Amino acid sequence: MPKKIKLGERLVGNGQPTYIVAEIGINHNGDLEIAKRMIKAAHEAGVDAVKFQKRTPELCTPPDVRSQMRETPWGYITYLDYRYKVEFNRPEYDEIDRYCKELGIEWFASVWDEPSVDFLEAYNPIAFKTPSASLTDHNLLRRLLKTNKPIILSTGMSTMSQIQKAVDIVGLENRMICHTTSAYPCDPDELNLKMLQTLASEYDCPIGYSGHEVGLSPSVVAVALGASLVERHFTLDRALWGTDQAASVEPGGFERLVKYIRVTEQALGDGVKRVYDSELPILKKLRRVNDV
Repeated sequence: MPKKIKLGERLVGNGQPTYIVAEIGINHNGDLEIAKRMIKAAHEAGVDAVKFQKRTPELCTPPDVRSQMRETPWGYITYLDYRYKVEFNRPEYDEIDRYCKELGIEWFASVWDEPSVDFLEAYNPIAFKTPSASLTDHNLLRRLLKTNKPIILSTGMSTMSQIQKAVDIVGLENRMICHTTSAYPCDPDELNLKMLQTLASEYDCPIGYSGHEVGLSPSVVAVALGASLVERHFTLDRALWGTDQAASVEPGGFERLVKYIRVTEQALGDGVKRVYDSELPILKKLRRVNDV
């Protein structure tokens, strides 16, 4: 049976409630007040944690795209300048940490480079998550090992061989592997939810799902297929500017998603056939031949 992982005060894994994460990412568009509104809305929707993304832009932006120009809310600027505009630093994360503690909600972040690990360690996060783009950054994985924190590996854009190489480095103890397809939004025929079962059969650790689809039903199906964690991008308004907004879930949708997941957990049961007390009156009324 898959092992469990501890995220904050919660055990996550086999037999435990699904851990639900609202991925704020960079949907705050560099605005701390928007980020705080998102944290509050996610908390009210009933999620377990919110997640951000932490980068060092000059390290994480490929050289061949740094000078590319793009239209942004800040004008027609280079891609590298845009990355700086949406990046939170110490003052913003100090306030995020304070505000999450005030509300009583956990937070953590995907780390895209080694200096970002150094940066976030100051906040004693419940876990570190590697984005799919960084799964093959073995130096980053080795740096994460030194934190002695839970590590969540995201596997979009990756082969089974690349996943195995990452596992060879970080091991499976206190680890989680998340299935995902890195398309924003992702078409249903590329979600490949049965990969949750493939990963569960291959690796003795909890398996999660990071969804980028439009709608809620695939994320609920992921729970039925064994996902111990479900993460979806979160936004206040899908019409806001930003590349991740269209694949994100608004507050009302996230509230429904949490409800659907909790109902699904109840409905799955334990797989043991039994006659329920609620069936007895119907049995007495309709069954003509009893076989003990």
